[in-house]
Amino acid sequence: MSIAGDLIRGHTDAIILARLIQSDSYGYEINKTISNMSGGRFELKEATLYTAFKRLEEAGFIVSYWGNSGAGARRRYYTITPSGREECRILREEWEETKDIMDQLLETREEP
Repeated sequence: MSIAGDLIRGHTDAIILARLIQSDSYGYEINKTISNMSGGRFELKEATLYTAFKRLEEAGFIVSYWGNSGAGARRRYYTITPSGREECRILREEWEETKDIMDQLLETREEP
């Protein structure tokens, strides 16, 4: 079953922040983790991912720094800030409320 991007697109920031709560990371690694966690059913487009990084950094929710991967390649890593952790908590609460509403709206009962 494929998950429609429209259903998840509005939650890109929450997904990225949740991954960064786990550990600092870089774009490709975050996207690979998302793909693995979703069983290959969801992946962010590169443009979407980097637009989200820029938006989150401008809002003060993440900061970036240059690091080495160990193989000599320099990568831009991202780390979550305290305000980013709070934003992730708020977005998670919003997601839970959205799930509750959708569960109620999609509930079907057969009339006897």
